[in-house]
Amino acid sequence: MKGKFITIEGSEGVGKTTNINFIVDYLTKHNRRMIETREPGGTAAAEEIRNILLNSNGELIPDIAELLLFFAARSLHLENVILPALVAGKFVICDRFTDATIAYQGYGRGFDIERINNIAQWVHADIQPDLTILLDAPAEIGMQRAKKRGAIDRMESEEISFYERVREGYLQLAEQYNDRFVVIDANQSLDLVQKAIMTHLEDLI
Repeated sequence: MKGKFITIEGSEGVGKTTNINFIVDYLTKHNRRMIETREPGGTAAAEEIRNILLNSNGELIPDIAELLLFFAARSLHLENVILPALVAGKFVICDRFTDATIAYQGYGRGFDIERINNIAQWVHADIQPDLTILLDAPAEIGMQRAKKRGAIDRMESEEISFYERVREGYLQLAEQYNDRFVVIDANQSLDLVQKAIMTHLEDLI
């Protein structure tokens, strides 16, 4: 595929939205064709699945249902948005991908990671990001920031120990896949965060 696939990962409150906007502006200034998208979501049907996952209206969502819903949304997203853009030579900037599922449902929920990887292989085979930017901050700091934004959704309402496990999962993934992961301290100033991001974008383009 001719395009480049960039994913931005991290737990709640690490500044993903702000820095995705920075990445989009940077690539626009460098005349790169691109799309910006997110998971779960990115298509009409996948956005409906997102709404179920984040706002269950009080209905219990079992862990297995949560996991499969994430991958159902991902399948729609890949086939209808991500792959066509990559084939067309575009940059794809995506807020989360399968690494998030491993961190949240694997490390956070305690789901068997080998099973998650088997489903991932079924859904997207060898398709992986060219660059994964992990914005990292202590779980307590991230959740304090998230709560300042206002109402929290279902995925933002867990105990702090859950987000500590998620963070640890992300750091384990970054170590395992250090060929595509870069870890950036999201607890430093925004200027320093974005300078670090820019360095890795320069290397990619």
